This record gives sequence, C-alpha cells and structure tokens, in this order.
Amino acid sequence: MEVAIIKYNAGNTQSVIYALERLGISPLLTNDFEAIQKADKVIFPGVGEASTTMKHLKELKLDLLIPTLKQPVLGICLGMQLMCEYSEEGDTTCMGIFQAPVKRFSPVNGEKVPHMGWNNITTARDSWTSSGITDQHMYFVHSFYVPVTADTVATCNYIEDFSAALAKDNFYATQFHPEKSARQGQQIIKNFIEL
Repeated sequence: MEVAIIKYNAGNTQSVIYALERLGISPLLTNDFEAIQKADKVIFPGVGEASTTMKHLKELKLDLLIPTLKQPVLGICLGMQLMCEYSEEGDTTCMGIFQAPVKRFSPVNGEKVPHMGWNNITTARDSWTSSGITDQHMYFVHSFYVPVTADTVATCNYIEDFSAALAKDNFYATQFHPEKSARQGQQIIKNFIEL
C-alpha cells in the first residue's frame, strides 16, 4: 500500500507520518505529481492560514492536481477547509471539491475561539467515520468551520453545529485531527486506509 502525504507549507505532517507508521505504513511525503497520482491513498493535512496556504498550493499547481485525483483522498483540518469552495479566512477562493463555505466562529456567550481541545462528534450516517469507533471524542483546533451540508457525515457542536467530517465521491475530510485523537483517531485513519 502506497500512501502519499501532500508536502506543502502546512504543519502537522510529522504527526500524520507517526500515525501511519503505527499502522505499519511508511508514507511518502511529497509534492511530486506523478508520485501523488500513483499512490493508493493520499492525505492532505493542514495547519496554517487559508489564503497563504492556497497561494502556496497555486505556486506548486497542487490546487489543480488535488481535485482531479481518483483514489481516496483525506483532508485534515485546514486541508478539509481548502477542499471547500470559499473561506472567510483571508477572503480565500478554495478548491471547490465540497460545495460549502468556511466560516469564522462568532462567539455568542463568551466562548473562546479557537475551538481547541476534545469534543464529541456525532456520526450523521453510516460512514467511514463510524466503523469500529466506540469513543467519539476527537481533538479539535480551529477558528473556522464548515456548516452542516449534504456532504456532512459527522457533526460536532461548539457555538453551533458544524461539520466534523465530510465525504463526497473519493474525497474524505475531518475538521478534527485524527492523528492527535488517540486510539479513536487512529481508528479513523485505519478506516480511511481500508476504504
């Protein structure tokens, strides 16, 4: 099994590598088009700011490659947001894989932004996010969110309900960090690898 992690200017790649290694997989961290296209699975992680990151993806032409991939692709956190249509963060046009906007949390009762720490997800329908999961507490760090849409397969509530996970065709995504969500997050990654 060949798993490619898309290499660009976003953080958290090392923790994704460690999570895959725990599953016995040695992933390839790369921005090479051919290597990404040939991989059995592709992971698009992200920690950073939307407009700067999209600019970097465009410089590498990865914004053109990612939507054309045919194998299962997993976006994580900012990776999920950049797979949507538009982000309020930096007034950013994204890749448009998921027909959804990305909005900034607006605290109403003094809640803290970013939403950071452990929170419970609710699986919206039978999906890759529910198989083998008994503890649905996942680790989140984000100031922006995707509203609940037709592609939502799991939700979370912080200030309001939002998409904790998305799925459409061969594209999958989580707002939470499965690589930092202990045993249950490891199961999410395993579910993706076994798709």
